[in-house]
Amino acid sequence: MKGHKSLSFRLVASSAIWSLVVLAVAGFLLAQLFRTSVERNFDARLQSLLDGLLANVELGADGKLVNTRPLPDAQFTLPLSGWYWQVSSQAAGGEVQSIASESLLEQRLPVEQSLTASRAEGGVASYYLQGPDGKTLRVVDRPIQVSGSEQVFTILVAGDEKVVAADVAEFNRTLIIALAILAFGLALAAFVQVRYGLGPLRSLSDGLIAVRAGKAKSLEGGYPNEIQPVADELNLLLENNDEVVERARTQVGNLAHALKTPLSVLANEADLHPGELGGKVTQQIGLMRDQVNMYLDRARRAARARTLTSSTNVEPVLDSLARTLQRINLDKNIDVNVVCSENARFRGEKQDLEEMIGNLLENAFKFAKSQIDLRAIWRASEMDEGRVWLDIFVSDDGPGLTPQQRHEALKRGHRIDESKPGSGLGLSIVSETAGMYGGKIKLGAAELGGLEVKLKIPAVAD
Repeated sequence: MKGHKSLSFRLVASSAIWSLVVLAVAGFLLAQLFRTSVERNFDARLQSLLDGLLANVELGADGKLVNTRPLPDAQFTLPLSGWYWQVSSQAAGGEVQSIASESLLEQRLPVEQSLTASRAEGGVASYYLQGPDGKTLRVVDRPIQVSGSEQVFTILVAGDEKVVAADVAEFNRTLIIALAILAFGLALAAFVQVRYGLGPLRSLSDGLIAVRAGKAKSLEGGYPNEIQPVADELNLLLENNDEVVERARTQVGNLAHALKTPLSVLANEADLHPGELGGKVTQQIGLMRDQVNMYLDRARRAARARTLTSSTNVEPVLDSLARTLQRINLDKNIDVNVVCSENARFRGEKQDLEEMIGNLLENAFKFAKSQIDLRAIWRASEMDEGRVWLDIFVSDDGPGLTPQQRHEALKRGHRIDESKPGSGLGLSIVSETAGMYGGKIKLGAAELGGLEVKLKIPAVAD
């Protein structure tokens, strides 16, 4: 996966995010349900203590409340233990009558009417309040009427909220660990599922790379039902591309033969009628032949450049051209140093590569004094415009060119040095052919002192 633009990354990330959201919501709901359950059980315990206390509270002979039998839990006798009971009433004259557990000492718990407004069946209310020593208490209370009195008393039992919090905290820790393991498992499952599910797309991509590299003519192998139609259409496109290229080559050849005969007839007729007119016709026929050959060559190069499956090993071409031109220019005694990256391959026809490098080397031999460097550098790790490129440098130790001359040298038919043989088409042909493949050439100053030509053409990814 390569960043946020990767389809695999998007699928795994969206699945992981959704899983985390669902697990977070589920964890929150489970935690709330468990807390509610713990509170309900704690309330049931307090309710049981309240019922036991209710049976033992009555009015004494002096009209005051008494607890005839203390609760058996020792925590109600420990000072400020967090466990308390209390029975209280507001007398008609405003006097408060109450009794409480020994753990409350002389303090009393407030009875907040707002907290007891909504009572369950049987008049029982459950709530939290702040008790002595700053402890939070869970309270259960209910109103009662003691036998022998018309007053309504409130009886309550309170327990330390830490008991509830401890059980909830322990559950939450276990829940978080379980959900974390589940989240990791879901993320791993999503990753495996995406890798497995997108496997056919990777196979399709590898197949296209093999086609572009010239290792295969079509996409081979079976694909899932959703992808097979795409593979079939791509194979049809490849077949159609080959047919178009072949048809273009055939038409170019037919045109060349069709024009060759009329031009030969005209040339023969001009030879039979010597003189100014005949010479003029012969001259124009020569220009026509040059123009026809130029445009036919351009058509051939354009057809080859559009071939998807062609590829060429670079090093053998460089070595062969260097040896050939050295033999042709043996009298100049020029040393050619050839350096080529291992496994460098040009994404195109061998003829086009030979034509581009041949033109550049011919120019270098014309102006070089004693040395020419020919280097082909392929950097598989560097991508430009989504493609892999091959840089070919042709440098010589000749006089070189000024910046203005470099600009003029790329124009078709323009010759910088009229004393040297040639048509002035070499560099423009190289530039045009490279452009058909999406490449380009650049002229600069060489370290050897002469001209350096950098040819950038598409390469085949290894």
